[in-house]
Amino acid sequence: MAQPQQRPAAGVVRFYNFLPAGASFLGEVLAGLARPQKTLPTKYFPHAQATDSRATLSGPSGASPAGIELSIMREHAAAMAAFLGPDCQLIELGCAAARLAGTLIGPLQPSLYVPVDVSAEATQAAAAGLAQTFPWLNICGVWADYTGPLVLPTFTGVPINKKVVYLPGSTLGQFTPQEATGLLQLARRLVGAGGALLVGVGLKKDRASAQAACNDPPGAAAAFKLDPLERINRELGGDFQLRRFCPRAAYDADRGWIAMYIESLASQFVHVGGVRLSFSQGETLLAAISCMHGVDEFRALAQRAGFAPAQTWTDAANRFSVHGMIAV
Repeated sequence: MAQPQQRPAAGVVRFYNFLPAGASFLGEVLAGLARPQKTLPTKYFPHAQATDSRATLSGPSGASPAGIELSIMREHAAAMAAFLGPDCQLIELGCAAARLAGTLIGPLQPSLYVPVDVSAEATQAAAAGLAQTFPWLNICGVWADYTGPLVLPTFTGVPINKKVVYLPGSTLGQFTPQEATGLLQLARRLVGAGGALLVGVGLKKDRASAQAACNDPPGAAAAFKLDPLERINRELGGDFQLRRFCPRAAYDADRGWIAMYIESLASQFVHVGGVRLSFSQGETLLAAISCMHGVDEFRALAQRAGFAPAQTWTDAANRFSVHGMIAV
């Protein structure tokens, strides 16, 4: 008589709040808006980082980096899972793009998934979606600022053969090369010697293609929404009049990144958290960057942080790459 198939046990979902006491969304926003070049702390705007609102830089096809990365993950998920190995703890830094991790979780079957994000909303949404798709998955969501020192709790009760950090391109791309080195060093400390890194990296384009993407109305600037201003209005008592602002993209060839600005269309005052801020006509607010690297350039960057290159997967047009690396 055939034996009934054993169903996997239901996974456990827990959350930890590691945000420091006194951490302030309002304080960081006001500090950025007080700079000569007004800026926004992009870690608080995960949807601006992870969705198609980022610069396309993809030419006539209109495919976004997030879409290209997703296609690479889907095509090579089995090979990536084989590279990472069984019974791993999968740590995702910046979990607004959890659908990307979801393509890997099926074939990888990690013992534990640890989404880390400064946004409780993003962390809970990532956990809820993946728990519904993979009821057996153990999830420990962590609310923490991964741009600073981070020590994760020690998890017991599940077999962990290896620790793996996954950095989607939407997380890595928002950092300058110097900042990215610090993030990779954090990843190295989290996984320890013998651990692994899986990271999405936008590939550098030639100047003409990059500038054409920025200037193309259906492309980067037009797709980039004013979501950060809407959230500031909603959560921080802001009174940005969105029709008085316009998104704009610019390619910086020397730095190798595309910058997403929000331009003031008139001289005006705006209030945020009771503080009055002035904008002159044509003044810009730096909302995000999308930093790109050559394959060899990124490998050298990761090696300085303590990782040895092992595998690289790209799309057919060489617009995006996903790297598998081992911590040494």
